[in-house]
Amino acid sequence: MIFEITFSGHENIRSNHQKTIEITKERHLTLQGDCIIGVNATHGCADLPSELKQKLKDSNSKVSFVIKVEDHEFHVDGHGNENLLLTHTEDIVIRKSDFVCPRTLAVKCDKASDLLPRDMISALQNPNARGTFVIKVE
Repeated sequence: MIFEITFSGHENIRSNHQKTIEITKERHLTLQGDCIIGVNATHGCADLPSELKQKLKDSNSKVSFVIKVEDHEFHVDGHGNENLLLTHTEDIVIRKSDFVCPRTLAVKCDKASDLLPRDMISALQNPNARGTFVIKVE
């Protein structure tokens, strides 16, 4: 199953967190949100289709992500987890750890926001930038 979420850039995007990547439906971003790579997302965890949530709640599921901005692409691989709640109305977070909260979409991911290419981050610092967060669950 493949699902796409679109989001916008913001001047305060820094993307230097070493354990997570986040997109949010919020429009504002402070410099403290150092894992956030996009605002104005079309979906939070709670908005995801029930079929996708079911697949994500399987600990055997492999989840891959592609973050697309202009001509840049960034790939992340992670896993589902039977304890996922997927109930947060604003945010989606993918994590390197196995920590689960209402914002967690995937765990044990192989990359975090600090590894996004800096030219991609520069593009995302333009509020007019548009990105796509592609979720694929096997």
